[in-house]
Amino acid sequence: MFIIGENIHIISNRVKKAIEERDAKAIQEMALEQMRAGADMLDLNIGPQKRHGVEVMEWMVDTTQEVVDVPLSLDTTNVAAIEAGLKCCQRQAMINSTSADPERLEATMPLAAKYNAKIIALTMGKSIPPTAEGRVEIAMDVLIPKAMELGIPMEDLYLDPLVLTVKGMQDHAPETLNAVRFFKQLSDPPPMAVVGLSNVSNGVPEENRSLINRTFLVMLMAAGLDAAIADPLDEAQNEFIRIVEERDTSTPVGQLLVNLYDATAAMEDLDPTLVDMSDPDQAAIYKTVQILQNKVIFADSYLKI
Repeated sequence: MFIIGENIHIISNRVKKAIEERDAKAIQEMALEQMRAGADMLDLNIGPQKRHGVEVMEWMVDTTQEVVDVPLSLDTTNVAAIEAGLKCCQRQAMINSTSADPERLEATMPLAAKYNAKIIALTMGKSIPPTAEGRVEIAMDVLIPKAMELGIPMEDLYLDPLVLTVKGMQDHAPETLNAVRFFKQLSDPPPMAVVGLSNVSNGVPEENRSLINRTFLVMLMAAGLDAAIADPLDEAQNEFIRIVEERDTSTPVGQLLVNLYDATAAMEDLDPTLVDMSDPDQAAIYKTVQILQNKVIFADSYLKI
């Protein structure tokens, strides 16, 4: 699983303060921390930055590249800032992101072609289609044809099915899984698939967020996911990835995760007889799967029910 480290994000007070004060050390510490935890790429999210976007993105890229040798994902709605950052990148970069909205598509997709960059393409226009089929239609009718027109190879096009929170929007989780499955059937070779993983637990009590994230990630991997924008410092999440990739069934939880992966890959439900509900860890995973499959209504206290 290709992990794009999400932690250098303007929403973080630490990052916001570092940008305002041009505190290179703070940004570099966060970059090194994520790289050492196994991040394959780092996302640099500077927000809209309408006035100072170009200067900020150039500073962020240069600052980060001074201490780490991993590719960078440039995350801002300021197109000029994206291009400025691309010019500074020493390795193949990623643009985060474009969409099927004509204005955004025409401004960003050509930059990916011009600078040989990867690009995340959100499967939405002005709004998010409620079904997997609607998201796939956007990919087929707009995003893939535009990439092909510009000569962007499918291995550089990362379709994003759009992860939404289980809190009030859990009906989207199965649609997201199905969209990933469909993406992998759209062409030969197929486009890549990426998600913003932590969106699935937005608004959820902090103590449950990692469990929801990492359980959904196992299911997404089984559907064919290639990459995730996620927290590389989440050790429990990293362990779930390792278990699935190595098919490590040496522990009861490991066996359960491999069973979940296999069931999801086969488009089947996890057999409840394979779950030891007297084991709190297994019970928590199973209850989380039920939420993500939209079989049980989410509540903050769902693990206690």
